[in-house]
Amino acid sequence: MRTLVGCRVLVAEDEPLVAMLLEDVLLDAGATILGPASTVAEALLLTAQQRPDLAVLDLNLSGETCLAVADALAAAGVPFLVATGFGADDPLPRHAGVQVLQKPYEPTALIDALCRLGSPVRI
Repeated sequence: MRTLVGCRVLVAEDEPLVAMLLEDVLLDAGATILGPASTVAEALLLTAQQRPDLAVLDLNLSGETCLAVADALAAAGVPFLVATGFGADDPLPRHAGVQVLQKPYEPTALIDALCRLGSPVRI
């Protein structure tokens, strides 16, 4: 299995059980977790406090789109992916081509997707 040893991963997810699963999967892969953030405001605060290497963004955070978080990450040069159960092909038009993981997804699919983002991961 690929690893994320040494990577700080921002987790923005408002469903507690999904957030716990994400944490477990990412910790098992060697990542350091920033969050989880359940709101856009929390995700922006975490990003401002410590720059993540990667991010996993739920498309809908407590009724708000993750667009502001995506904008902040893109401005900082932080690769991210969007996880959604809504089936959107292009969920964030300003970020065309962003990788989308359809919920539910396999833990290995998440790790592989993060490794493909081109961050400083160790494989």
